[in-house]
Amino acid sequence: MKKILATISSFALPVVMLAQNTSPDAVGIIGRINNVFAWLIPLFITLGVLYFIWGVVQYIGGSSEEAKSEGRQRMIWGIIGLFVIVSIWGLVGIIGNTFGIQQGTRPDNIPSVI
Repeated sequence: MKKILATISSFALPVVMLAQNTSPDAVGIIGRINNVFAWLIPLFITLGVLYFIWGVVQYIGGSSEEAKSEGRQRMIWGIIGLFVIVSIWGLVGIIGNTFGIQQGTRPDNIPSVI
């Protein structure tokens, strides 16, 4: 067991040593992750609205009480999902404005490589 732990530690040590690297590659990776989230948030909001609308249609078109109940549950969960998505998006915006971080920009405290 000690040999396995020593082997894993020896392979993990260079990764830990490079964790403080602020090269342009690291900034580029963070920028790409930011770009992915920039289009994922509107996608999740769209899916939440569609789920809510599906619940409304199911509630209005439901003939039995069970179908109406299922539609009501979909509407409730759609509203809860939209609230969570928009709340998190708003909190990230508030935190970004508080610390002066704009979306899609590189922080000033990351040194650039000449």
